Amino acid sequence: MSAAFRKAAKSGQRPHRERAQPAARKKLGLLEKKKDYRLRAHDYHKKQNALRALQKKALDKNPDEFYFKMINAKLQDGVHIIKQPKDEVTPEQVKLMRTQDIKYVEMKRVAEAKKIERLKSELHLLDAEGKSPNKHVFFFDTKREVQEFDITTHLDTVPELVGRVYNRPTIATLQRETLRGATDPAHLKKLAQQRKNQYDLLKQRIEREKAMFVVAQKIQTRKDLLDKTHKVKVKKETTNGPAIYKFKFQRKR
Repeated sequence: MSAAFRKAAKSGQRPHRERAQPAARKKLGLLEKKKDYRLRAHDYHKKQNALRALQKKALDKNPDEFYFKMINAKLQDGVHIIKQPKDEVTPEQVKLMRTQDIKYVEMKRVAEAKKIERLKSELHLLDAEGKSPNKHVFFFDTKREVQEFDITTHLDTVPELVGRVYNRPTIATLQRETLRGATDPAHLKKLAQQRKNQYDLLKQRIEREKAMFVVAQKIQTRKDLLDKTHKVKVKKETTNGPAIYKFKFQRKR
């Protein structure tokens, strides 16, 4: 007889026995012991105390308090989710990046660049409406030379051609050869309008070439992000440029 049974027999109390495991419940495992109940009860009360502390903290919180995560997070199905900033991309750029490959975009950009160079060589960057006028500065040693200065004599041309910054022949050239080109005011006005249209076309092609370059950079950046190398965003993406990332340096063998 054990000491517990002897002590219970002396005090007249019924000795405590461990509950027997029924044969029908043997497949369900052992019955819960007294120490297992204490652990489960302690865990339950610990969680209840934590919930009461959180409720008190929520009641004591100032409803007008602001913190930055209010605008960077949202509640979805009872779970706080951090909002990911959207990349700044125009709808045209998104459509082109989804449908075209970087090689095609680069090919189109190079084609635009060649057309721009050809237009520049044809126009020779002549003066056009909307362009700031060129300045021709003359230097003199004395005030007398400034007072006696005659631009027609200095440029050795006729007064009718002084206002031109291109195709301004000298008097000797005019005496030796006839003046070529249009001289009629209506024809000159028509040529000026054509030249303006050419400059407008040149401006559009330059803007298109810049847009192609930005799209190519953004596509290349998205391809670089597929690499598993650790990276940190340095600059956000804008409509005029791709995002800039700093990649962890890895030594290549």
